[in-house]
Amino acid sequence: MTERLLGILTRSFGQILLPGIITTIPLTILSFAIGMLIALAAALVQAAEVKGLRKAARFYVWMIRGTPLLVQLYIIFYGLPSMGILLDAFPAAVMAFSINVGAYASETLRAAILSVPKGQMEAGYCAGLDYFQIMGRIVLPQALKVAFPGLFNSLIGLVKDTSLAANITVLEMFMATQRIAARTYEPFALYCEVGFIYLMMCTVLTKLQKYGEKRLDKAGRMTGKPVTGRGGVICWK
Repeated sequence: MTERLLGILTRSFGQILLPGIITTIPLTILSFAIGMLIALAAALVQAAEVKGLRKAARFYVWMIRGTPLLVQLYIIFYGLPSMGILLDAFPAAVMAFSINVGAYASETLRAAILSVPKGQMEAGYCAGLDYFQIMGRIVLPQALKVAFPGLFNSLIGLVKDTSLAANITVLEMFMATQRIAARTYEPFALYCEVGFIYLMMCTVLTKLQKYGEKRLDKAGRMTGKPVTGRGGVICWK
C-alpha cells in the first residue's frame, strides 16, 4: 500500500507541477499586472477627489470587496454568455482575478498615497509641476515603499486564489490534482501534495518580498536626500 501510494505521488508530482508552470504562473502574472493598472487608476482617482469618478471607484471597490471571488468568476464565465458575451475559461479567469485584485490593491495604494504629507503636493505645485508630474516624481515613489508589503501579500494571495479557476474548467494545478485523485482514489495524499507545491511557490514569493523590502529600505537610505524647490521639499534624489 505504501509503495503504491509513493509511486502515485512520484508520478503525479510532475503532472501537477506542469499545469502550474504553464497555467497557474501565467494566470497569476497576467492577473496581477492588469489588476495593478486597475488599482493605480482607482487609487489616483480617489486621491484626486474627482467627484463623479471617485464615487464610481468607491462603488467598484465596495462591490468587489463585498462579493465572493467565486461568485465573480461564475458571473463572468457562466453569466455573461446570457448577455451575448462569450469568453474562454482562461481569459474569463484573468478578468475576474484582475478585477478582484484591482479592488483590494487600490485600497492599499490609496492608503499609501494618503500617507505622503500633503505638503509634498503643495510644494510640487509651487515648483510648477502638474498633478501627474507630482504623482509620478514625488508621491508614488514614496507611496510604493509603504504599499510594497501589502501589494506583495495580494500577489501571494492571488497564487492561492488561482485554484478557484478549476471551477470554470481552467486546467491549472488544482484541477489536475482533482483528475488524478478521481482516477487513483487517493485524495488525501494528492491534495496534500498540491498544497505543498502551493506552499513552495508562496515561500519563494515571501523570500522575494523580504529581498524587495530590503532593497527599498537600502535605496531609501542611500538616496533619501531631499531636493528643495521654490515651495519646499519636492522630491528625493
